[in-house]
Amino acid sequence: MAKIAIVTGASRGLGRNMAVNIARKGSDVIITYRSRADLAESAVSEIEALGRRAVAFQLDSADLANFPSFARSLAQTLKETFGRESFDYLVHNAGDGLFAPLSETTEAQFDQQMNLHVKGVFFLTQALLPLMADGGSIVTIGSGLTRVTYPGFAVYTMAKAAADMMAVCMARELGPRGIRVNSVAPGAIETDFGGGLVRDNPDVNKQFAAMTALGRVGVPDDIGPMVASLLSEDNRWVTGQRIEVSGGQTI
Repeated sequence: MAKIAIVTGASRGLGRNMAVNIARKGSDVIITYRSRADLAESAVSEIEALGRRAVAFQLDSADLANFPSFARSLAQTLKETFGRESFDYLVHNAGDGLFAPLSETTEAQFDQQMNLHVKGVFFLTQALLPLMADGGSIVTIGSGLTRVTYPGFAVYTMAKAAADMMAVCMARELGPRGIRVNSVAPGAIETDFGGGLVRDNPDVNKQFAAMTALGRVGVPDDIGPMVASLLSEDNRWVTGQRIEVSGGQTI
């Protein structure tokens, strides 16, 4: 029986790459998206072209009030589409960045980042745990900025650091169920994240490449296969870890 993975924020960028690579390793995939239904359906088609089943759900991962209804819809879809009552893997990828100096950060901006990267991850996991199979795996997507940060990224960095520690706490609590929990921290990646700052700004791209041991910035294919492998039995003895995947950025 094929494993089933849920990847949040998987209509584009890193999330989509993760979902496709998870499918390549033989799992069916359920993705969520916030607003771009067209991109989500394209991702579903790409996964189905690999011979795996896929479904897309609209979900704002910062809107905690919608998590109970999402869990109910997920339970129904698991039964009707996949013939199961549980799923195996959960990837908390949905997110966005915030660049704002301490002196200019608003309370609304602060709350949005915490709701998305901290409260959303915690309470979505809580809502889905009754549907998760024992022996499964959870991956949260962190950031290299929790190790070496820069002015203007305070709130984003704080939120991602909290999520890193949350993964450790979850690994401890869910260990008796055989559920592994790890955090993956990408470095600078060429995506549309942050308005495409690393991908589309040659000066920024060159700056980060110069501080990276392997001499370039990352691309989605540097991250997706690693996450897919970490979820699988290939890494069955790895839990409670923060794993940086950055090509040796700022070492």
